[in-house]
Amino acid sequence: MTQPLAGRTVLVTRPAHQAAGLAQAIWAAGGAAFVFPALAIEAVPADELTASLTQLRDADIAIFISPNAAQFGMAAIRAGGSLPASVEVFAVGPGTARTLQEQGVSGVVTPDGQDSEALLALPQLQHVAGKRVMIVRGVGGRALLADTLAARGAQVHFMECYRRVRPQADAAPLLARWQAGGIDAVTVASAETLDNLAALLGVAGRPLLLRTPLFAPHEKIADAARRFGIAHVVATPGGDAGLVEGLVNWFRNENLSQ
Repeated sequence: MTQPLAGRTVLVTRPAHQAAGLAQAIWAAGGAAFVFPALAIEAVPADELTASLTQLRDADIAIFISPNAAQFGMAAIRAGGSLPASVEVFAVGPGTARTLQEQGVSGVVTPDGQDSEALLALPQLQHVAGKRVMIVRGVGGRALLADTLAARGAQVHFMECYRRVRPQADAAPLLARWQAGGIDAVTVASAETLDNLAALLGVAGRPLLLRTPLFAPHEKIADAARRFGIAHVVATPGGDAGLVEGLVNWFRNENLSQ
């Protein structure tokens, strides 16, 4: 039986330390993965986190907004001690929860959804007046979570433990492969990744990007890709499994229509 992604090559743009899982899942489905990280993650120096770590000691709630927040945040926390035993830990999405569990954090609360809206719908976060909340995230990011919790009466602080940057990368091998018809789909996990990819590809790569099906694990990212001008954009379920599911469904339907 032919595997669902047989003969297809998928561009994987995740940061280098996060690309292996998706690449392996694509290979397992019979496809090929071309790994080209279009986003890099850098830890914020420890001396910039001193105030946040002090505030964490008195926190009632700690919210980790991504696997990177879990990885880099817990590294900073362990370097300065440990999570307070009394803090209630929340994760935005199952991938973040898994990363926290791998870091030895138990009792993590996570919603079924993959975004701040799903987290804010949890009953545990409806009545937070007077609670001290630490949001562990990258530098910058959406304001919705903090603004909503503050509106509900919480005292909100941030531990911004990593930075997202555009990697220094040579796109020539990717362009050559793409121009020869060797890239069948693109995956991106953030609008910033898409912007970086376009910048790294340059003028020569833009037409290739615009006409190649793009898969994103959230409707907000898919909307950004549509605004960018991508002709075919698919919003998939979250995580690596969701991306592969979207890829398989797309190419299965494409084969049926031929």
